[in-house]
Amino acid sequence: MSDPVPLIHRDHLSRYRTRALRMGGDFFLHEEARAEIEDRLSMVNKPFTSPAIVTGFPDLWSKWFPEARVIADDDVLDLEPGAYDLVIHAMSLHWANDPVGQLIQCNRALKPDGLMIAAFFGDQTLHELRACLGQAETALLGGLSPRVLPMGELRDLGALLQRASFALPVADKSPRTVTYPDLKKLVTDLRTMGESNALSARHMVPSPKALFDLTEHLYQTHFVQDDRLVATFDLVFLTGWAPDESQPKPLMPGSAKHRLADALQAQEFKLPTEANS
Repeated sequence: MSDPVPLIHRDHLSRYRTRALRMGGDFFLHEEARAEIEDRLSMVNKPFTSPAIVTGFPDLWSKWFPEARVIADDDVLDLEPGAYDLVIHAMSLHWANDPVGQLIQCNRALKPDGLMIAAFFGDQTLHELRACLGQAETALLGGLSPRVLPMGELRDLGALLQRASFALPVADKSPRTVTYPDLKKLVTDLRTMGESNALSARHMVPSPKALFDLTEHLYQTHFVQDDRLVATFDLVFLTGWAPDESQPKPLMPGSAKHRLADALQAQEFKLPTEANS
């Protein structure tokens, strides 16, 4: 039996990232993610002295965090077990063939009570483009093909932290709305961010011009703001800690010493039992 084809074609992804850098790179959403990460770290009452960053753009993130060890987001991460008190997975987890495996490797690389923050695209990112492309392709070609990377829903993405055995897991998102004069500029922006379609199952033959003309027409019909196309980018943040005895533990069921009704200063009503109803 042959090995299953991975979701992401890593060679093509690497080529698209190289092209983005050659085009000059427009990493404004990476900058937004960096600002969010710095803000979150400022609220943690703990110094970090041995950070590491996992990203598809090591040169970019090493400029922003010069004190950190910055490595590529390969399937097997070049991280020493138990060597870091902070691991940032920066804007590449959405391209991972095994996102749980990536998080597990980050967890193993942390010292006890070390922090992991993953920032990446997810949830409703590019839902407008996905809807218009899908409708246009169905109308013209009679079916759908993988043209836009599937995005995990926030609830499902949060569950990845538990599967990776992180303590105190938190998942949230920070939406960004970007507007474009036309579909060509949106596609160009994706290329200069290194976010072109690197799905292994994508069609390798050129698409007809009519497909993109209809896509733009549908976009202009349904997703415009001040005569500009609207594109949603949801920056998802996953935060978790390497387990440690110093961390707060949840109380055992039935161990509470005070009644919730008393704390809320509310009147408590007993529900009727089945026998009395």
